[in-house]
Amino acid sequence: MLKDILNTSPNYFYIAIFVLAFSAVIVSIPSVIYTSLKYGLFDKNDLYRKNHKRNISRLGGLAIIGSFTVCILLFSAIINFKEANFLIASCIILAALGLKDDVYGTNTSTKFILQIVVAFILVFFGAFRLTSLYGVLGIGDMAPIWGSFFSIVLIIFLNNAFNLIDGIDGLAGGIGILTSLVFGILFSLMGQVPYACIAFGLAGAIAGFLKYNWFPAKIFMGDTGALIIGLISAALAIKFIELNKFTQVNRPDFYSAPAIAVAILIVPIFDSLRVFTIRILKGRSPFKGDRNHIHHRLERLGLKPNWIVLASLALNTVILVATIALQRLGNFVLIFLIIGICVVFNAALSLSLLRKRKA
Repeated sequence: MLKDILNTSPNYFYIAIFVLAFSAVIVSIPSVIYTSLKYGLFDKNDLYRKNHKRNISRLGGLAIIGSFTVCILLFSAIINFKEANFLIASCIILAALGLKDDVYGTNTSTKFILQIVVAFILVFFGAFRLTSLYGVLGIGDMAPIWGSFFSIVLIIFLNNAFNLIDGIDGLAGGIGILTSLVFGILFSLMGQVPYACIAFGLAGAIAGFLKYNWFPAKIFMGDTGALIIGLISAALAIKFIELNKFTQVNRPDFYSAPAIAVAILIVPIFDSLRVFTIRILKGRSPFKGDRNHIHHRLERLGLKPNWIVLASLALNTVILVATIALQRLGNFVLIFLIIGICVVFNAALSLSLLRKRKA
């Protein structure tokens, strides 16, 4: 009966998986907060980079990964979707890494090696691999080895990109829920039920977490949550691009899929590339933290965390809507358009900060 409902009315499944994931997180977060209070599992205040003035648990990511895992295992059994097993395995490994980092800390080399292992599992066992860049950077179809290598680099980059924007209450969660909801809607329109279920399951888990993470936050997602959101977003982006590949036997549901994927993930992508570039130009390690992220700059303008999140979501939405509306212009034009909007936004922000300093 469940399969019949799935085949005729998959929207009921999307709603069910969202509600189930949302409810599981809502119920579990108070227990996570209580356990953190009891055993002193807190984010130690870093006055240089962080703003909170009281001890707050960083273990919210456990609720996200727990809820997401249960939901996806349930629904993947119904639809017999075996690729989900590799995604769940990767999530569990990455969650263990994030948990250790949130509680005890982890050195950079260990984090990097485990992220490579996780990306390797997704690419070579889960088939989350790009085969073409559709002319982006002048690259068309790629040999399997180069496609696999690029996919691994992309997954690791997006893992860390979401981690880097997790510096303001609700920001990583807000961008994460927008990303997953958009992918869920696009996959549902394409008739790709398995990937739509994954996206809506993640969206529900993040939505439940946001209830406790919205300013002023009662709990943080930590590396556990940020890395998981980045990993799943990367996997969904790769599948979205591949399923919309233009071939002799496949007519895509969405044109310029790489540009649309970039637009969906533009806030973490742009912020990470910007700070990495500035750090390298200044002769510093690109992985050494600072307070030069976009959310830090908006904060220096006097915006509260909730308004910073809304501003970031607005920027993301404008770019996404423009990209989908103009999808037939092609990837080359659209990516330059996306870059142009980001550059204008960054220039306006820099000008505003300069005027404030002079005032």
